Amino acid sequence: MTPDDVVAHAMTLVEESFIASAGPGGQNVNKVATAVQIRLDVFALRLPPPVFHRLKELAGSKFTAKGEIVLTARSYRTQEQNRDDARKRLGELLRDAMNLPAKRAKSRLNRVGKVQRLEGKKIRGTIKAGRGKVRLD
Repeated sequence: MTPDDVVAHAMTLVEESFIASAGPGGQNVNKVATAVQIRLDVFALRLPPPVFHRLKELAGSKFTAKGEIVLTARSYRTQEQNRDDARKRLGELLRDAMNLPAKRAKSRLNRVGKVQRLEGKKIRGTIKAGRGKVRLD
């Protein structure tokens, strides 16, 4: 299943609710619920366990104990712009979770590099050792 397929499936499962918003909009903000809050039940997506754990980690505090991701968008003055923003952010979150992190290649250190590193540590140690209290022996 490709990331785009997962995102498309997720968008069909999203529940939207509009709430009162603070911020730009003047008096219109007080009259119209322009902010959007979207909820997605992650268990309904049936993601593989590694993807689920990455998604849970990426979502952070947006991931609830019930297994939902809750995003709130209130940056714009209209419901449509806020809805698009929330859906876009959810899509990016899902795509990031679907991408496997690159495996870290173990660094290889040759003998000369190792000797230089140890010499540097010895020099630094003597500098730090000389910083003690001065004794009049």
